[in-house]
Amino acid sequence: MNGQASRSGAANRGLITVSIMLATIMQAVDTTIANVALPHMQGSMSATSEQIAWVLTSYIVAAAIMTPMTGFLAARMGRKKLFVTAVVGFTVTSMLCGVATSLEEMVLFRLLQGVFGAGLVPLSQSVLLDTYPKEKHGSAMAMWGVGVMVGPILGPTLGGYLTEYYNWRWVFLINLPFGVLALIGILMFVEETGKEPRRFDMFGFALLSLAIGSLQLMLDRGQSLDWFSSSEIIIESLVAAVCLYMFIAHMITAKEPFLEPGLFKDRNLVLGLVFIFIVGIVLLATLALLPPFLQNLMGFPVITTGEVLAPRGVGSMLAMIVVGRLLNFVDARLLIGIGLTLVSVSLFQMAQFNLEISPWALVQTGLIQGVGLGLVFVPLSTITFSTLATRYRTDGTSMFSLIRNIGSSIGISVMVALATRSTQTNHAVLGEQLTPYRDPVQRLLEGDGDLGSTDQVLAILNGELSRQAAAIGYLNDFQLMAWMTLLTIPMLLLFRKP
Repeated sequence: MNGQASRSGAANRGLITVSIMLATIMQAVDTTIANVALPHMQGSMSATSEQIAWVLTSYIVAAAIMTPMTGFLAARMGRKKLFVTAVVGFTVTSMLCGVATSLEEMVLFRLLQGVFGAGLVPLSQSVLLDTYPKEKHGSAMAMWGVGVMVGPILGPTLGGYLTEYYNWRWVFLINLPFGVLALIGILMFVEETGKEPRRFDMFGFALLSLAIGSLQLMLDRGQSLDWFSSSEIIIESLVAAVCLYMFIAHMITAKEPFLEPGLFKDRNLVLGLVFIFIVGIVLLATLALLPPFLQNLMGFPVITTGEVLAPRGVGSMLAMIVVGRLLNFVDARLLIGIGLTLVSVSLFQMAQFNLEISPWALVQTGLIQGVGLGLVFVPLSTITFSTLATRYRTDGTSMFSLIRNIGSSIGISVMVALATRSTQTNHAVLGEQLTPYRDPVQRLLEGDGDLGSTDQVLAILNGELSRQAAAIGYLNDFQLMAWMTLLTIPMLLLFRKP
């Protein structure tokens, strides 16, 4: 009988995992899949570049604000009921995004999609940690990590294929079958948790929402508004800083705060949040920099760019499958250290790129980086929650997802801004060398007309100068991220061994 019960429990765990994974992949892919379709949406809806950017901004801000609410809503509603609500809401709003006919409708539906999608990743992580016994948490986090890490990597590739061969609307409509299957599985196999009479700290939530929302708006709009030369960015940064300070003070002093201070007394959780912040920067900032590097500077078409980036996701997936089994025998801190070293090596290799680099070299560095990220993410997800009390688990997973998303936003904004500033500086420095008195320039200007008139020759020279200056800007970013990743490795010694 015990053997039969064990097989039944294992079967249920497998079905729960499949259901959870469908929901996780659906949300994770959606974080990057829409980026490729933006130019097509812009033409379809007759919007400017700044207006269409709100399709991404509305989703990011709504998801960031609602992520910390997951723990409270799960306690009040029950985790299964909240999960069902989130899956239904995300699926329906995805369908509405796919049939939107105006920019206003699209922004509204994307905002609602962010509201419902915010809880999917932390809820899925929390359910898996509770479903599997502690000795199998590594395997559970490996399966969960495949969706969370590979989803954003494969998103641009999938979005490129759907947009190129079908229509940009399929970028959203593809969520329908995943959502329906996930809903059926959750209703049938996931168990409900008990409800807690938890008081809602409206003041604390308002402060945290204003801090997160202002920060995300500042990061998302900073580049287009030239950062602190804009009064809007200054106001948003001040609101974020003041509200965050007030939230921390309120959390420490209030009787029933929105987030309990005891959550942050667990050393492994706090360290895990620091590391996932770094992972968020490296993963999404690299994915944000590579497509324009390949398309704008090297002339790769969208499909080829997606194909070159896809092996990164394959490397992550393979590493996660292997590392889930290794965790039972190898110290998680050692695996994270090896993973961070591989990520650093790949970024140092990327810092040596030039504009004649072969596709195979791009695939090779992507594979190394993918394997490194896979080796980091699963052990990190496991060790972060290994010493955390069960009552804090849903709040902890919410913070884990929130900090990863904030790290991604900060990483993308800072790295794009640094690349832009570096390009301008490099253009000026390199341009000083292009004088008519240098032999190569003189030969071009005095050529037999193959390149056209003098003005045309100067335009060609300036175009190539801008191209090389931009390339150096990207390479500087890759080198900065490589050193940042390498310097975090000694912090692994601070983790308590579970």
